[in-house]
Amino acid sequence: MYLHSGCQIAVSPDTKSFAVDWLGVEVTRATLGIIGMGSIGYKVAERARAFGMRILYHNRNRRRKEEEEAVGAHYCEKMEDLLQQSDFVMLVVNLTPETHKLIGKKELGLMKPTATLINISRGAVIDQDALVEALQNKVIRAAALDVTYPEPLPRDHPLLKLNNIIITPHIGTATVQAIHTMAEEAIANMLAVLNGQPIPSEVFPK
Repeated sequence: MYLHSGCQIAVSPDTKSFAVDWLGVEVTRATLGIIGMGSIGYKVAERARAFGMRILYHNRNRRRKEEEEAVGAHYCEKMEDLLQQSDFVMLVVNLTPETHKLIGKKELGLMKPTATLINISRGAVIDQDALVEALQNKVIRAAALDVTYPEPLPRDHPLLKLNNIIITPHIGTATVQAIHTMAEEAIANMLAVLNGQPIPSEVFPK
């Protein structure tokens, strides 16, 4: 939360000193709850482990024991258990009828008042009206969204008026290298189809 406003303070012509009591929250030894432990969720877990985080995850299917042990992840069969224990909750699910508004008023109410909700999946996975209410009433500490619905949000949307949220313009894959890799993967899939071969990145395997 402090990065954006900290940058504004650092460059503002009105700044004469920096506050000494302007404190953030450590991720080291904090609990990260990952909802959606597919390939991306697992990569998040690998990186979180390097920060010494305790990692919980909820997924349709449990990962193999060796995979869990490799990143120190603990499976939560019930998403509610993950929400209640996590300091940071990260959404890394596909948008489907089952995950539409997966996080609503009830789920936000289960989270710690000191928790941060992070969404890198799709905007509609969160009930945004419920999120506005939760942030306004300090039901949770903060949110960080790389995705919203719609994108961009209307300029008068209440989420844009809150000071305990960071919103970025869907830039999770916005690097030269990532876009190049995605293009190569798309071409490989098209060539496989044209040559009657198995599709490397088939979305719905037969």
